[in-house]
Amino acid sequence: MKRETYIFGYFLFSCISGLLVYCLQKLEIPLPTIIQFYLNDLLIVPIVLLVCLFLIRRLRRDYVFIIPTIYILYVCFGYSIFFEYYLPKISNRYTSDFVDVFLYFIGGGLFYRLQKIS
Repeated sequence: MKRETYIFGYFLFSCISGLLVYCLQKLEIPLPTIIQFYLNDLLIVPIVLLVCLFLIRRLRRDYVFIIPTIYILYVCFGYSIFFEYYLPKISNRYTSDFVDVFLYFIGGGLFYRLQKIS
């Protein structure tokens, strides 16, 4: 299996899983707590960074480009601050949860590994 196929498969699986959880929540279908509240937080950073990696590689025509670790950390910190600090202060829809912060960084680490494979 080509490495690009593996990373695309992961991306597709993540997008479908995240969309499925979102739709089931909107339809008010009960889900296990861990899936309902935490799966999408784990998936979002790799999804966003995989899209960025794909676009950068295509636009630069540099198919071995790797997003530097500092940028991965920046995205993880950005999501953490925006969704776990800022939004809970201005909207009742959002709540601050340290587990979400941990999952953003786990997702960043997962992306780091995935891009090394590709």
